[in-house]
Amino acid sequence: MKHLLSLESLSGSDIAEILAMTQTLKATRGRHTKHPLRHQCWGMIFSKSSTRTRVSFEVGIRELGGDVLFLSASDIQLGRGEPIKDTARVMGRMLHGAVIRTFAQSDVEDFAHYSNIPTINALTDEEHPCQILADLFTIQEKLGTYEGKTVTFIGDGMSNVARSWIWASSKLNFTLCIASPKPFQPSPELVARAGGDILVTDDLAAAVSGADVLYTDVWVSMGTEKQTEYRLAQLAGFQINSALLQKAAPGALAMHCLPAYRGKEITDEVMESHADTIFTEAENRLHVQKAIITWLLK
Repeated sequence: MKHLLSLESLSGSDIAEILAMTQTLKATRGRHTKHPLRHQCWGMIFSKSSTRTRVSFEVGIRELGGDVLFLSASDIQLGRGEPIKDTARVMGRMLHGAVIRTFAQSDVEDFAHYSNIPTINALTDEEHPCQILADLFTIQEKLGTYEGKTVTFIGDGMSNVARSWIWASSKLNFTLCIASPKPFQPSPELVARAGGDILVTDDLAAAVSGADVLYTDVWVSMGTEKQTEYRLAQLAGFQINSALLQKAAPGALAMHCLPAYRGKEITDEVMESHADTIFTEAENRLHVQKAIITWLLK
């Protein structure tokens, strides 16, 4: 049985296959001849709130012919302390698949193990694999390919999104630069374990010079709200703005996984001037989620 628990666990050929499926599913939306989830019900277990992830998975599951049951932590006994393995054993006997958005990576992995149903990591503190797959597909659409390109991630280099970019770069043929202040850089051990063409620096100008994609995420993620003042002070100089974009390659993309806090990690001007890319990136979550599910059921 296949799961999608992390980009670390995927091969480069797995990623390429999912992206190829995404292209087909996007091009044929509304005209699908196959509905692999017909007569199936999938559960969405979300301990963290969401807009794009919830909408894209709910719509995607229905477009693939399935039904979907959304459960927040307060809706089930997980919120009252039931072990994840007990919840998994119950749901595995009733559901056909699960999409989980939570804090601990181990919870998703334990659910997959004990439920014995296809399980998708829709975000943990460790990784956000579905987002980066949609990002790669967007780069492929906009620039023709991600191969040989340079993606510069700007901001919190220890975030789940940055970690997933690290694993993507280790599997695929593109350069990743992570521009972060030193307290927010990924550990050298993680970068060495991943391998790939990865540069970590606090020199923002050097990181964006000639880059094909400038990418950012919120500075204060869910679960780090108590560090807000410290994070804003440390990351204040790591903003995507028009002056920074001029240092990148001609025609460089500005990307954001959303939600965006305009005036902090990205300016309103850049958000609006690159709105087509950023909101295509958001739309592509739908198409890639459908591809992930189709790939799991092959």
